[in-house]
Amino acid sequence: MTRILVVDDESQLLRALRINLRARAYEVETAQDGAAALAAVARRPPDVVVLDLGLPGIDGIEVITGLRGWTQVPIIVLSGRADPAATVEALDAGADDYVTKPFNMDELLARIRVALRHHTGPTPQRITVGHHTVDLSTHRITRRCPPQPATRGDGEPAASASGSPTEHPGGESVVHLTPTEWKILTVLGRHPGALVESQRLLTEVWGPRYRTETDHLRFHIAQLRRKLEPDPAHPRHLLTEIGLGYRYQP
Repeated sequence: MTRILVVDDESQLLRALRINLRARAYEVETAQDGAAALAAVARRPPDVVVLDLGLPGIDGIEVITGLRGWTQVPIIVLSGRADPAATVEALDAGADDYVTKPFNMDELLARIRVALRHHTGPTPQRITVGHHTVDLSTHRITRRCPPQPATRGDGEPAASASGSPTEHPGGESVVHLTPTEWKILTVLGRHPGALVESQRLLTEVWGPRYRTETDHLRFHIAQLRRKLEPDPAHPRHLLTEIGLGYRYQP
């Protein structure tokens, strides 16, 4: 059964949508603020999110940006803001569609059907970058067959800076990323082989106000390559498309 998460702070509207959608055989979950919406998607990802922008606490744009950092679930904005600027801001943040209130129920249902048709389906939870296995759901990266540790003059293995070997039991070593690096890698990793434009990547990771801050992006991409690519100077997996954006190549 198709699951829809409806997010709105108007109790009466939530009740009406829940009744109408369930009558058409959709499973419906509701949330009345942005924090609850993000928690609901993380707990049990829906097939479609219907989202109001004027939410208490975390507003709708922040919810869109937060979701786009790790999921491509279709998002249909359902808002009383009818001005073009609000529409553009929501779409640039990552929404798939925009419906203004008051709305026609049949039109909303049609837009939900379109969003479901266009959705590409489940996104990968685990990707490979060189010798690294990246689990996007648990935020854990392991490297198989790590390089041999450096040796001292007596042939004994050198300790790491912390005084303990960097290799973990079982032939694995763990790679640590910053939260920003995780966001970038997650967006790229969920679109294997596809070009992700710089503006889109900036919007999903930092928000719409940072769409032109390409220096931020170049710095963090370089850090990811240093940590994950076998030869960071000649990347094979985290590729730059000059003047366009970046691509994760499995």
